[in-house]
Amino acid sequence: MKKLLIVLLTLSMVYTATAQEPKAIHIKSIPHALRWENTPLSFSLDHNELVIVAGEKTDMFRDPNVTYNTDNAPKLLFKADEDFVLSTCIEHAFTNKWDGGAIVIKNDDLNWVKFCFEKDYTGAKRVVSVVTKNISDDCNSVEIDTTKVFYKIAKAANVITLYYSTNGIHWFLIRHLQFDAKTGFEVGFLAQSPVGSKCEVRFSNIQYQAKKIQDPYLGE
Repeated sequence: MKKLLIVLLTLSMVYTATAQEPKAIHIKSIPHALRWENTPLSFSLDHNELVIVAGEKTDMFRDPNVTYNTDNAPKLLFKADEDFVLSTCIEHAFTNKWDGGAIVIKNDDLNWVKFCFEKDYTGAKRVVSVVTKNISDDCNSVEIDTTKVFYKIAKAANVITLYYSTNGIHWFLIRHLQFDAKTGFEVGFLAQSPVGSKCEVRFSNIQYQAKKIQDPYLGE
């Protein structure tokens, strides 16, 4: 009888250990806990600086030709306020085509926005926005001549506005669109390497405010 109790107790301990929720992650400037969707090769977090290393063949895209649909890129996400402004500096080495780091807003697998700093098909360092409502609308914008750039994304009710800046002070509007974020939508940081072996992305100067912008051209 004693042996049976020991076995049952051991099995109970194993179940409890495996059933535990993943440990929440906290970034100093964000007042909400973050969680991983898709595990990175590795990551580090030092106060207000996050580094995500994505593995090979990682991406988030639903091709208009319906020949390439995937959502396996590592993302560190949190449930944001209804209205918010999130900004960060994104930096990576641009080693392989399509390598990128991004801010994302996600309802579900079929409805999301990815605002990406990406190595494009020409080899350029490009500001890219992907709006997905079942199928991805892929928009290539400004070419950047350095490996780092500042990104800002603002949500005001059902309108999303995307900005970039070379210095984190003067912001330029890239895209202004309607996106119906449902209750429980998540926001966060993504790294991807669709054709490479890995991509290390550094997110620094992370800033978050729970507020509704009044002027989309100023982002304030």
